[in-house]
Amino acid sequence: MIRAVIFDFNGVLIDDESLHFAMFREVLLHEGVSITENDYHERYLGLDDRGCFEAALNDAGKSAERAKVDAMIARKAVRYAEEASKFLKIFPGAPECLASLSERFPLAINSGALRPEIEFALHLMGRRDCVREIVSAEEVERCKPDPQGYSMAFEKLRAREGLGFENLAPGECLVIEDSLAGIESAKGAGMWAVGISNTYDAEGLRSAGADDVIDHLNLFTPDWIASRFKASMSSR
Repeated sequence: MIRAVIFDFNGVLIDDESLHFAMFREVLLHEGVSITENDYHERYLGLDDRGCFEAALNDAGKSAERAKVDAMIARKAVRYAEEASKFLKIFPGAPECLASLSERFPLAINSGALRPEIEFALHLMGRRDCVREIVSAEEVERCKPDPQGYSMAFEKLRAREGLGFENLAPGECLVIEDSLAGIESAKGAGMWAVGISNTYDAEGLRSAGADDVIDHLNLFTPDWIASRFKASMSSR
């Protein structure tokens, strides 16, 4: 049975993909690189800041040395914090979803966002205490669709003192994701994956490997998880 739930962040709990695009575009323009919203959704969404900047620079035939990309990440972080403090939107049902699920399952977050961004939004929702572990962009070397981030979240939950999860298996973890790269990442880590159609349609999410798709967080309840995955777990 499912014993732990791991959330993606941007596009699942926080409605800030348009804000991230605007900040990526702004910083890239200073480097002489222009990306469209279609470019972002087709090529870069799902990557962390480093992955996005490196890919966009490489696609434009420009250098992407580490020091340069580090400076771009720092500039974007400052601008994101300025804009998020005024315009950050939380998906309807997100605080309630975290509260409800945390009563039944240990929760973790695996995101390509920076940790201060995640902490800020969780505190804004009043739900920081619902999340046991966080894996953020600073901790991983390989961004989604690589499974590293989800594997790290799994290991953190297994090692969490007081949970008694030393024997937790990847197949006992359920991930909720909005991006195709995120679904691939979760499945690559050996976990179950639910897509939420905030960013991509249900067909695309299923094609990426999602075991099920929902269209609103208010559907993602402990009872839904128990009913949906009971049969799947017995036949896996």
